[in-house]
Amino acid sequence: MAEKTDISSPVPVGEEKKLRHIAFIMDGNGRWAKKRGLPRSAGHAAGAKTFRRIVNYCGDIGIECVTVYAFSTENWSRPEEEVQSIMKLFRDYMKECEATANKNNIRMRFLGDLSRLDEDIRLRAEAIVERTKNNDRMLNVALNYGGRDELVHAFRRLAAEGKKDITEADISGALYTAGLPDPDLIVRTAGEMRLSNFLLWQSAYAEYYATDTLWPDMTPHDVDIAVGEFYKRKRRFGKV
Repeated sequence: MAEKTDISSPVPVGEEKKLRHIAFIMDGNGRWAKKRGLPRSAGHAAGAKTFRRIVNYCGDIGIECVTVYAFSTENWSRPEEEVQSIMKLFRDYMKECEATANKNNIRMRFLGDLSRLDEDIRLRAEAIVERTKNNDRMLNVALNYGGRDELVHAFRRLAAEGKKDITEADISGALYTAGLPDPDLIVRTAGEMRLSNFLLWQSAYAEYYATDTLWPDMTPHDVDIAVGEFYKRKRRFGKV
């Protein structure tokens, strides 16, 4: 897959820090639905609306790269009815993207092993990536994604290429996120304090922010709070 640019260089020490890449672990859809006596599918539908609102807001405030954890490799173990309701949301969103992504200058990528997805979803995802590759705002949807699975995939790829004396750059270049900046800030909703197998390699120097807000209730104001917290922190990247 041809990439437009490689913006994965680290931020130099002493350069004014900037939030370039924010990632969201969108948690709490099921709890949101349960609190309202609704099926879990209703929570996922509400979460999908929030996703659109939050992604648009991140673009409005100048964040150039957004990644969302949409469906993990472990999520297949959920009830079939729930999985299918989520897949329907993906289908609906991809149809929407075909009409709006270029208009909104969004360059989309799907991170994960797409081979397990239904063919229509996979083909539509590939088409959207190709169609939006020259846009500037980056939106990465982690779909059938797992951090450990990603690393295994990368190591196998490097082994197949006969790579020796493998470097960190080699590994980064073999990941689903190749060419993307590492996340500066990872936001998790619903009060949980774990990564859940998300961007394990890429998050080495990321800042973390957790909020008790359930994902469907997430607002632009909540994003402002997370971003404000990010700018209060001093990022050392392993240095003094």
